[in-house]
Amino acid sequence: MDNPFNISFGKKPYQYISRFMQSHKVIDTFTSENPSTNVYLITGLRGSGKTVLMTEIEREFKEDDWITIELNPEQDLLEDLASKLYSIPKLKNHFTKAKLDLSLFGLGISIEDGNKQTNVEAAIGQMLEILKKQKKYLLITIDEVTNSQNIKAFAHAFQIYLRQEHNIFLIMTGLYENIFNLQNEKTLTFLYRAPKIYIEPLNRIAIMNSYKELFNISEAEAGKMAALTNGYAFAYQLLGYIKWENKDKQLEELMPEYDQYLQDFVYEKIWSELSEKDRYVITEISKAVLDNSSLKVGDLLKNTGMSASLFSSYRDRLLKKGIIDTSKYGYISLTLPRFAKYVTAQALIEGEML
Repeated sequence: MDNPFNISFGKKPYQYISRFMQSHKVIDTFTSENPSTNVYLITGLRGSGKTVLMTEIEREFKEDDWITIELNPEQDLLEDLASKLYSIPKLKNHFTKAKLDLSLFGLGISIEDGNKQTNVEAAIGQMLEILKKQKKYLLITIDEVTNSQNIKAFAHAFQIYLRQEHNIFLIMTGLYENIFNLQNEKTLTFLYRAPKIYIEPLNRIAIMNSYKELFNISEAEAGKMAALTNGYAFAYQLLGYIKWENKDKQLEELMPEYDQYLQDFVYEKIWSELSEKDRYVITEISKAVLDNSSLKVGDLLKNTGMSASLFSSYRDRLLKKGIIDTSKYGYISLTLPRFAKYVTAQALIEGEML
């Protein structure tokens, strides 16, 4: 049997743990008679499982009444949407009968005596009108969005389609800061109101049971493995992947490779994107939690000399980024496995370089 774990980002692995509550929240909303929203934004850290969750939801809509289309955020999204809509076999006949001619957009769609469309936004509107008459629904997915001109132009058009009451739905994933910047565009008010799904850690019991079954190991050993992942989706895949390739080795022997992969694939990028002050706060937390799982907020304030009001702004941002956990009242901890080890080593290196 091939290794059932996958450490490639964005690809749904063979072995994975579903997020039933979050996926069904979106599915139930979109399929309700009067959806409370037509848009969901999924945000979380790199490797937290945003793309896998979106893909899992998307696959639930691959049925007769639903059309699903994934768009590339680096392309002209409206032209990409028009082209992909037109290329769907079960829709093309309806569009041809309506004599929609999209040849001016370089899409190679020319119809004799057709109605030549000079505005791609209007052309998509006509295509959506045809979908509505056919009682079909369109789900669009866009992975890893940023506050780019392509995304903003598409969002403006999407807002118009919503006002025209088309059967159109949207799921976008992105890092917290990218979603935040996009939502705060003054002209995109519908995105500001769009509900966000913050990717939470995977269920550790589910991780333990997965490891126990796949590796035929004791519950105690599987529990140790699950604890080492901290519920972080990429860590679950990574530790399983390494263990599969080194079944005869003890868990402790796998840690150097585990740490190296975490650092190279994720932690270096996360660290580079933090502000200097965020790094300082994370470093102070890391120093204190190396031997303990959590730190009293009062002790952190004492160590840093920060006021509660000043710290709250950093806490809120790091919480939304998914780097810290404050679910235990009065305490703070890091969400990423063995991140404190990386941070303290990184702080020493950077200190030596100064």
